[in-house]
Amino acid sequence: MSQEYRYTLNGKLRQDKGKGASRRLRREGWVPAVVYGGEGESISIAIKQDELAKNAKFDSFYSQIINLKIEGKEDTEVLVRDVQRHVFKPLFQHFDFQRIVRGQDIYSTVSLHFINEDEAPGVKEENGVITHFYTSVEIVCQPRHLPEYIEVDMGSLSIGDGVYLSDLKLPEGVSLQQDENLDSTLVASIGHPRLEEEEEEESDAQAIEDLIEGEGDAEDGDAESSDDASDE
Repeated sequence: MSQEYRYTLNGKLRQDKGKGASRRLRREGWVPAVVYGGEGESISIAIKQDELAKNAKFDSFYSQIINLKIEGKEDTEVLVRDVQRHVFKPLFQHFDFQRIVRGQDIYSTVSLHFINEDEAPGVKEENGVITHFYTSVEIVCQPRHLPEYIEVDMGSLSIGDGVYLSDLKLPEGVSLQQDENLDSTLVASIGHPRLEEEEEEESDAQAIEDLIEGEGDAEDGDAESSDDASDE
């Protein structure tokens, strides 16, 4: 393939299947995976844990077309469709990859990159607070149009302003999967500082602490009175 890829993975075919075989692979530093869709049958493969970890630290790994080499012989274009992680260890347990067919639309989730937030009048001049309601969006496009991310420029917003789905500047050939309520679905907004609310919360928390301490003192006093009574 002549196209340049940002991500390339190397896998090997899995002959043994089942939980026992998967556990053995993981102990040896491999991650079980499956490749499906497109014009081929589903196949079971394994990829080195270290190789996945090196690539998966980038957000775009989960939305960009990956060149998958199997046994060093086949080149397959795939997208990450599902990832299973260990409950508490920083390890991958399983990957699902979907084949890409050139000329057919693909559905993907792409990260939003917010820019110029510190320069927004609502932040720089009015000390407003930015809230992100979305950090990614679901899109549909041809493989050649798949973006690495979508920029959201916050530089002109004041307090009370927001960016809606309909405001997103989508690259050529890209559209949102969601086609309803685009004008009323907020992506991000700038609101008033929460200082007064935080002060009220701190005051409430202090009142609760004082109440607890007061009850504790009262219980100590009751215990002392009881001890005095028993001494008598």
